[in-house]
Order: sequence, then structure tokens, then C-alpha cells
Amino acid sequence: MRPGMSELTPDILLRTYAAGIFPMAESAEDPTLFWVDPETRGILPLEKFRVSRGVQRKLRRHVFEVRCDTAFEEVVRACAAKTSERPTTWINEEIIRLYLGLHAMGHAHSVECWQGGELAGGLYGVCIGGAFFGESMFSRVTDASKIALAHLVARLRRGGYRLLDTQFVTSHLEQFGVTEVGRGEYQAILSSALAADASFYRGPLASEELEFRQSLTQIS
Repeated sequence: MRPGMSELTPDILLRTYAAGIFPMAESAEDPTLFWVDPETRGILPLEKFRVSRGVQRKLRRHVFEVRCDTAFEEVVRACAAKTSERPTTWINEEIIRLYLGLHAMGHAHSVECWQGGELAGGLYGVCIGGAFFGESMFSRVTDASKIALAHLVARLRRGGYRLLDTQFVTSHLEQFGVTEVGRGEYQAILSSALAADASFYRGPLASEELEFRQSLTQIS
């Protein structure tokens, strides 16, 4: 099914996510979207997240300044940009419009890695209840997206989230502990997560910075 551009709103999009369905575009040049409801789903169990020793060292050294929601549109457009490693993209202008709307509603967030005042990498996704639906990530500096993902996981743990949905499983995502579940199992996990009392901004606040950094050190 391809929803028309004029009929799809951020509110409708939230309802589709809550039902386990998400939109994609064939390409950045194609103005239409289609719904995806895969038979198997990629999820990242928060307690099983892992990164390499090299990334762990960078986490301890704080080689990037990590921020949230200070450059949401820039992150989305960087994820949509074509590169030599990613010559095509599924993020079109309709996707960007809708997710900017979700961000304005408080249901979409970015995690950003900054270095020397420049955006070095990051990711964005959608939040409903205790579920975070990861959409895309990018790096302009080595390991920037991995550092952003580690900070996202620490924040989700701190905020009481129960699901980090990666949509699909790829060899790149498997290194972090992403696993595949069937549609029925996914729906059960999603239902539990949607009912959870979670907050993207439950941490880190200034008084919770030490606890947040300690949660980063627990990442294996």
C-alpha cells in the first residue's frame, strides 16, 4: 500500500508504529511511500548491547561531545545523503517532513556526536512509550555513529525503555548484539514496551551525569 503524500500525517505515522508497521521510500527521488510489516524483525536487547574495545576506549576518553536533539534535521538529512558507501537512500523529502513533525511533537529524537564544533555523526529514531524505533545513522568521523548508539543505549536503559527496534538485521548491526525475532514475538515485545513508563529525558540530567556515565561503562 502506498499512502498519498497529502493523507499521511505524523499522528497517523505514530499509530502505524504502534501497530508494528513503518514507512519507507524506494529512493530519495521517489515522492511516494510504502508500508513495511516484515515477517522477521531486528531488535537490540538493551542488556546485550556490545561494542569493540576500541569503541569502549573512545567512550572512556570522551573523544566526541554527545548531544541530543540539538540538530535533528541536520542528522536526518545527513542520514539521507548519498555517499560512496551508500549510493542510494530510502529517505525522501516526505520522510523528512513527517519525522520533523514527530520531532516537534516530542516523538522523534536525535543523538549527535560533535567534534571541533562540527557534526561528526549521529542517529535518529521514533519514541512511543517504552519503545524506541531506530531509523538511521551516519558517520563522518570513524566510530561516531557507534558512539552515538552507545549513548542511546545508555539513555534508553536509564529511561526505562524495553525495546530498541532496528527494523532489520544486517552484518553491521549484528556486531552490537542485534538479533532477529518473528512477527508474533515482536508484537508481544512491542505491546509490553508501549505500556512501559519510559522517558527519553529521564537521564542524564545534571544531577544524574555521574550515574549516566557509569551506565556507559557497563557496556561490554
